[in-house]
Formats: sequence, C-alpha cells, structure tokens
Amino acid sequence: MTTWLRSVPLCVLLYSALSLCAQDHGAGGAMCLSASITSCAECLSHGPQCAWCFKEDFLNGADLGWRCDLPENLLNRGCEAESMERWETKVVVNTTISSTQVSPGDISITLTPGSEASVVVAVKQLQRYPVDLYYLVDVSASMQENLNHLKTVGVALTLRMTEHSSDLWLGFGSFVDKPVSPYIDVHPSKINNPCSDYEIRCRPAHGFHHVLSMTGNMSEFTRVIKRQHISGNMDTPEGGLDAMLQAAVCQEAVGWRSEAKRLLLLMTDQPSHLALDSRLAGIVVPHDGLCHLENNVYTGSTRMDHPSVGQLSDKLLENHIYSVFAVEKQQYQWYEELVRLLPAAYLGKLGLFQAPNLIELVVEAYKRLLSEVEVSISVEDKAVDRYSVSVSPICPEGSTLKGQSCSGVQPNQTTYFKITFGLRSCPDDGGDEDVTVLIHPVGYNESTVVRIHSKCVCSCGVTKRCSNDGQSPCSGMQDEDRGPNHELMDSNKGSNRNCRPDVADVDCSGRGVCECGRCVCDRSKLGAVYGKYCEIDDFSCPYHEGLSCGGRGACVSSECVCTDGWTGESCSCPISTATCQSASGSLCSGRGRCVCGKCACDDPQYSGDFCETCPACQSPCQSHWKCVDCHLSHGLAPKEAGHCNSTCIPLVGYVDDTSGHVGGVQCMYINNDSCRYQFQTRSQYGQAMLYISTRPECASSSRMVGTFLSVCALTVLCGLVVVAFSRLLLQKRIRTPAGAGEDGVFHCTGKDLSYIPTTNEKTVTYRRDNPPDHSLEMHIQVPKMPLGDPWQF
Repeated sequence: MTTWLRSVPLCVLLYSALSLCAQDHGAGGAMCLSASITSCAECLSHGPQCAWCFKEDFLNGADLGWRCDLPENLLNRGCEAESMERWETKVVVNTTISSTQVSPGDISITLTPGSEASVVVAVKQLQRYPVDLYYLVDVSASMQENLNHLKTVGVALTLRMTEHSSDLWLGFGSFVDKPVSPYIDVHPSKINNPCSDYEIRCRPAHGFHHVLSMTGNMSEFTRVIKRQHISGNMDTPEGGLDAMLQAAVCQEAVGWRSEAKRLLLLMTDQPSHLALDSRLAGIVVPHDGLCHLENNVYTGSTRMDHPSVGQLSDKLLENHIYSVFAVEKQQYQWYEELVRLLPAAYLGKLGLFQAPNLIELVVEAYKRLLSEVEVSISVEDKAVDRYSVSVSPICPEGSTLKGQSCSGVQPNQTTYFKITFGLRSCPDDGGDEDVTVLIHPVGYNESTVVRIHSKCVCSCGVTKRCSNDGQSPCSGMQDEDRGPNHELMDSNKGSNRNCRPDVADVDCSGRGVCECGRCVCDRSKLGAVYGKYCEIDDFSCPYHEGLSCGGRGACVSSECVCTDGWTGESCSCPISTATCQSASGSLCSGRGRCVCGKCACDDPQYSGDFCETCPACQSPCQSHWKCVDCHLSHGLAPKEAGHCNSTCIPLVGYVDDTSGHVGGVQCMYINNDSCRYQFQTRSQYGQAMLYISTRPECASSSRMVGTFLSVCALTVLCGLVVVAFSRLLLQKRIRTPAGAGEDGVFHCTGKDLSYIPTTNEKTVTYRRDNPPDHSLEMHIQVPKMPLGDPWQF
C-alpha cells in the first residue's frame, strides 16, 4: 500500500544534494547545548549541525551535555575529529541504471533528524512513442446508436494516429452495472434478456467484460466491435469506475505493453456509481484494488463495493494510465468534477458519438495529455508521517508553469523537477530505517527509485560514551571506599580526598560536588566548568569587540584557543601578513613589521598604512642636489671634481643624455645661473650612482629670456609715463580751456579734436498696433549742456 502525492511537472536527468547548513556559533550552539542531553542519539537528533564527542577524558568533570555542540566548538575544546560522532546527509546517484525518458533511475539518500536533501529528476518525452488505446464502452440500451458509430472508428483512427505515433494498438471492453437489485431488474424474464419488453435480444447486464486484448490488427478490432450488442439496467448511473479499475489493474489480461503510452477511453452517456452506493444492494465490503477476472468476466462485481475516487487514482498512477472521458454534453458538469480528482485525465466534450468526433477526441486528448508533465511521489505508508516531500518544477522554454506541472511541453523537450525530502523524526524504536520512494511521471512507464536511509543510531557505543551508561562516578568505586552499610564515606575520608588539591580547603574549587572521589562540576549558564578539581572553565577569557575571544576562538582553561588564521590574547590578530603588503609586494615598504595585521614602522619618521609616508624626509632628487652642485661647480671635469669624492657620491658619470639609462630616478637641478641640469640617480651593486647630463638647458637661451624681460619692463614703464602726462594735460584743459583768449572765451573749430557737439539729433518713429497707411515720425533736437557749465539742480 502506498500513498501518492501529486506534484509538479516531469523532470529528470541531473541531481543535486542539499543539506541543512550548520547555523552560526550562537544559534547552532544554543540548539545543541542542553542539560537534558545525556546520549549521542539525543544530541544528534537536535539537528544536523550538532556533533557528539565520545573522547574518554573530554572535559573531565563536566556533565554529559557539554559533549554535544557544534563540531568547531568541540574541536576548540580539545576533541579530535576522530573522536566525534556526526551524522551527515548524503546523496549518491547510481549511474549504472539508466532509462530512456526518466533519469536518474536510482538514488540513495542518507537523512538525519531535521535534515533535508534535494534531488533533480529529468523527464524527456520521446517523439512518435508507441500507444495502447483501450476502449471501455457503456453498452446499456441508451448507447445503441453510439456503439454503431464506434464500429467504423478503428481503421480511420489508426491512419490518423500515424501522425503522432509509430505503433498504435487497440483493445476493447464493455460494462453496464452491478448485476444485482436494485441496479437491474431481477425478474427471471429480465435477467438473461433485459430488453424482453421490446421484443429484441440483449446481453445480460454485467459489471465488466474484457472483450479484446491489445492488438495491432485493426481488422480484428473492427470484427470484434461489430459483434457487440447492448444490454440494460434499471437506474441512471452506471458502473464505469468499477470497470475502469479492472481495466487498469488487470495488466496481463488487457495486454498493456510496458513500453507504450497507455490511454483508457471511457464512453458513456450517464454518470457513474461511487463508493458506498453498493450498500443499496447490501454490498458493504470495500474494494481491494485487485484484479478479479475469470474467463475475462469481472467476478467481484457482486461481492465488493464500487472503488473510491482516491483508490482509482492510485491505480491509474501505479499503472501509468491516462484516462480519457467521452461523454454526452448533458453529463459534462458531473465529469468535470470527476476529472479534477483524477491524475492525467482529459474530458472530451462530444455532441455526437460519430466516428470523426471520436477520432478528433482521441488525437486531441493524446496531444494534450502528453504536453502536460507531472510527477507523483509514492512513500511507504509506514513512514509517510515522518517524511516531508516538496516538488518544484522547472519548465522548458516555450511551456508554462501550471500549478505543480508544466503545460505545453513538446516532444524531445526535457522537464526538470527539484524534489526535496526531509526527515521529521526517527522511528518510535529509535533505530535506523530504510524507506523506498518512487518518483514517476504521470502516464510514463518509467520512474526513479529513491532509497532513503534514516540515520538514528550512533556508532560510538564501543567507547561507552554514546550514553550515560556507566557514567556514575560511583560505578567503579572499590569496596574499601564504602562504609560497613555500603554508604559513601565521609568527604574527608576514603576516595573523597581526591576532590581537592593539597593546598585547597574546599572540594572541587567550590564549583562542584565530590561524589565517590570524583568531582562533578556545576553547570554554569556562562559555559562549561571542568577539570579534575573543576578549576577550568571556558568563559573567563579576554573579550574583544564584545565577544569572548573576539568570536574567533574558544575559551579553554581561561585562555583563548584561536581558530586558524588568528592569534593574540583575545584572538584579535590575524596571522596573515597580506594586509601589510604594499602595492610593490614588499612588507611595510621594507621599513617595519606586520603586527596584528597592521604595519608597525621601525623608523619614527615614517608613517601610513605601509610605512610609505615621511613628511620630514627629502625626495631622492633633493638629497643629491648638493652632490650635483659640487660636481657642476668644477666645470664637469671629472679630474677636477675629485675633491667631491670625500663628501659626495664617489660614483658619478657624465653623459650627454640621461634618458638612455633606464631604471633610475630622473631629476633636475637648477644652478645660480638658472641653468637646468638633468641627472639620474640609481642603485647599482648596492651603491648609489649619479649620471649628470653635460647638456644643460641654459646659456644663450636664458640670456635671451633675460633680455626679453628687460625690454618688456622698459616698454611698460614708458607707456605708464605717457598715460600720466596725457591725463595731466587733460585736467589742465578742463580747468582753463585751451585756445581761450584773454577774455576767457573758447572758440571751437571743426578740426579741433576736443570739439564736442552741443546738440544731439534723433529721429523717433512711433508705430501703432493697427497703423493707418503710414507711421508717425518725429525729428527731435536735444541740446547738451555746454562744457564747463555748472550742474543745475
């Protein structure tokens, strides 16, 4: 018995595994740490990120709960990786099992409580796939005309389906209703011939008759159809669902091919009976979902109830069958509700059961059903409540996502489904469990088998550290450590003397109790207390930025044990020196050391992130100016500049052009004569060298510049003198007009440059918005105030 979950579109091929990631130190650690945890299984059931340390002397004196923590925290406390029990989620794909349409074919998953794993299944629909079509026809009296139309369908349908399938096989079966009262007339004259009142011969009523197994011989199919006769019953609903289930599960009798697409076509003009309807006939036994054919006749019709819609859905899925309903339009609404509850079902709305209409219905149903891809998940009933399953389809280009399926998928396109499995809890007995899950696309005869192994039992039992068995401090106590009545001896006698060091006056450092000569340390909310005398804890370490050990290590014995890459008292210093390397790759520019990820400069004159800044230092060029000046002052004669060797760089070279020397620092020096000398300083064989150019930019060019500047200055000075003199003459003429006689009258002439007219003439033209034939013009003369007249206010 399986439980199926309808999901999303078909998908196949590649796979991926995802497990729940371990949470951060705070959240994950808080989840793993608990005073109630006393065994490995309890610890690991708290989440996939938890681990259990079964090292014998781990945190000696602390209670068992401290053995459960995040793996990185246990490592920091001194538990080696080989002493840890940790459950891991795994996904393994068996690549040796392959299929044509669905892949991968076989997957193994290991899950732990609270973990999840995802796989990706790919489904590819092949083109021109073989098709098996089984006609299941209602042969009650009202279907007489429709049965006659069916007799001409076989050959025409075969010809039409050659466009979509390379191999079409047909089968046939008939149904009426359960042959018991009140469904049929049980009068003796009506049992063998329900149509006796009409003086015609009818077949006896039957639940289901399998007439023709799958065959590719269309002549045989047509011959069998022509021999069919109608029957009759009493009530309106028919036994269609009862017959559908038998046609689906009787694989061998019907002859369904394993490599073919399977279509079950139900033709009727009435609704169908549902489960519990059989109680009217006194039939109360639920249907068992099995095949009950003897000599091609359904024998369970009078013994078992009609199947439920859910049971029929399971069997259609299990046997990879598409269902197609051809009904008259009066029954559309009833069958529309039914189709919503069945997987991969299609309802054809036919006005008449004529041959062309039936052919179009089958072709359209085939194309529509194959274009919608959907998968179902079958989980064993015993484990369905402990597992969670979710499906997400990834539809190919050109198709659309329709709920949890892909619609409009074309042949040779691949649809993918991401299916996530989660383990909610372990079995009641706490043991491991193996469950098989089937992932199969609806209507496909291939599937993916997923084998899930739930890991719920620890493998560290041989160390006696998986649980609290044997953990009592008194379990190994010798008889001499007990009193005459087997009571524990006084704390200062017997084995209890081992609970304090010689110099201490309190047991277990005041942070635990002494039981049978061993300290059982207190549990603190701040952290673990452990050690032979409970003298060690993991919470009294330096803090950095509000976190113990800067959040980059664990506090062990009041000292920080830093994670890889960090050091320092509070794990605040990175070990890497990458942050101290300058752009050239040198460490602190060669002038300092890398301390806690920052450069500490050896020379106090230097500063900056890489000791590259020195405000008080001269540039490389300036530091050689004195040396260059010493050599230049002797006329660039090497033999005369010899006395500079004691105070200057001894290695000096004279070149015509310093640009020919590559690799040095190009500099410039300007002497007192404003001559510019190019020189280059470079290091060679560990010594500094200077290359001084013998072609300075000075001499005539500098004197020409000086001459030019002198001429410019003289010209400017002369201009200023002329302007000042002219201004003085003008001011004098204003006070006493030039050319006036002794009578003080000024007589202007036309050639006088200081002549200023006394009137200003201006012609003003006035224009209106709508002027008549011409505009008005006025000529005005405005007198000017004579020169020298005082202003009149």
